[in-house]
Amino acid sequence: MSNWKVYLLRCSDNSLYTGITLDLNRRLNEHNHDDRLASAYTRARRPVTIVYQESHTDRSSASKREAVIKKMPKAEKEKMIKKKQDQK
Repeated sequence: MSNWKVYLLRCSDNSLYTGITLDLNRRLNEHNHDDRLASAYTRARRPVTIVYQESHTDRSSASKREAVIKKMPKAEKEKMIKKKQDQK
């Protein structure tokens, strides 16, 4: 069973980036250190940190959730991040 992650990164300019991956640590390392594998967006806004993540059982559900999050206004994403952090 796969364990896909939907994640949000906070970039150095305080913007948010949304993505999906199977290996969050590897992907974070790529965003911060690999000029070939990092997204063009995060390459220009390093360093980035993980501020939110959620698990999904398959790529399809992760991709659908990623699309929903990408359409959210930033204020709604910030509320989602805060709610998740308050649960810890």
